[in-house]
Amino acid sequence: MNKTVKKLDNNVVKALTIVCENAKQDIVGFEWLTHSANYANFPGSLVITCVLDQSDSLNSMLVSEQDKALRKQIQQQLFNAGVLLKDARRHVFFDTEQACRLEHNGDWKRRLAVN
Repeated sequence: MNKTVKKLDNNVVKALTIVCENAKQDIVGFEWLTHSANYANFPGSLVITCVLDQSDSLNSMLVSEQDKALRKQIQQQLFNAGVLLKDARRHVFFDTEQACRLEHNGDWKRRLAVN
């Protein structure tokens, strides 16, 4: 990873950390988020996965439309860091610890490689 890519990734991490800390306080069951990207095709390749504890929490978040607010916050924080996402729905996804345990024995590395 060259200096430019490293700096860009650090900016993405800082922006997403802000979002993560806010989401932990605002969304019941929100636990963490992660990202991946192929920086040769950035920001088009950016994928952000937001993880909640269980499917009930995820369903509640979707019903209350907190997913839209979370995507908007992610988009805004990334914009503040110099990253423009035209449509956050193409970059931000939701998952649960419960689903990972059931489908991948809790192996997030394997689960995220599939998505």
